[in-house]
Amino acid sequence: MKYRTIESREFGADIVSLFESVSRRRIRSIVFVALATVLVAGCATPPPAYDKEAVAAFQEDNDPYEPFNRAMFDFNLFLDDMILRPVSYLYKEGVPEPLRHNIHNFLNNLRGPVVLANDLMQGDMDRAGNTLMRFGMNTTIGLLGIIDFATEAGIPAHDEDFGQTLAVWGAESGPYLVLPIFGPSNPRDMAGIAVDTLIDPWGMIAPTDFAIGRAVTTAVDRRARRYDTIDDLQKNSLDFYSSVKSLYRQRRMDEIRNGLPTAVNPAPGRISVAPDGAGNEQQSLNHTSDN
Repeated sequence: MKYRTIESREFGADIVSLFESVSRRRIRSIVFVALATVLVAGCATPPPAYDKEAVAAFQEDNDPYEPFNRAMFDFNLFLDDMILRPVSYLYKEGVPEPLRHNIHNFLNNLRGPVVLANDLMQGDMDRAGNTLMRFGMNTTIGLLGIIDFATEAGIPAHDEDFGQTLAVWGAESGPYLVLPIFGPSNPRDMAGIAVDTLIDPWGMIAPTDFAIGRAVTTAVDRRARRYDTIDDLQKNSLDFYSSVKSLYRQRRMDEIRNGLPTAVNPAPGRISVAPDGAGNEQQSLNHTSDN
């Protein structure tokens, strides 16, 4: 299969240069201020205690910081409209699909060590073995992961992160939280992002330019792959914020369960539960994900 000619060879370099112009210190400051704001932001007012149905619905929604979350959601949409959406459109339209697929494979292969670490921490030796084989095969025969040779050999891919590991260990998700840049999350997944960053070996051995380029390319790749889906959801949602929150929770439930409609495999000594995105573990045993 032949690739179409890319009209601008400087396309990738231009994207990296655009994002490198944003100071990492400034990004850290934004994240710090945003998280600090959660502590002082006006929470959604709970219903009166005598209205038990309303109280139950409020607790199930598990979005006590809704005013802050909606403001941060609008901020992220602004960044998306101004930067990520147009860049991902140029990437999607300007880079041939086979090359985009190879880039996606390469980025997924880089996550291999983090996925393996979380497989092991969850005590799932079978999936850990698959991850190790995939990483070894794709890094060597697959030319650093550019070619997903492992999938062709019948070894399917899966993803794990420390947020999922905490859920398997029995940690509750905590309230719904929209983070600047990172988007939908919760305290459990926020801790997961931090730990995954710390245990990622590429962050320890790779130069800073590589880390920035990887982060930028990953963001553009993910946005381009979901370009039409996000546009359709935004056009057809009466409340885009609520739709995104619901889909995020469904997706996380499915990821924690490894796609199974029943309880996840617990860590040694843990009771098996199927945690959902709102932290209502026991109730979620009666529901399955739509994903």
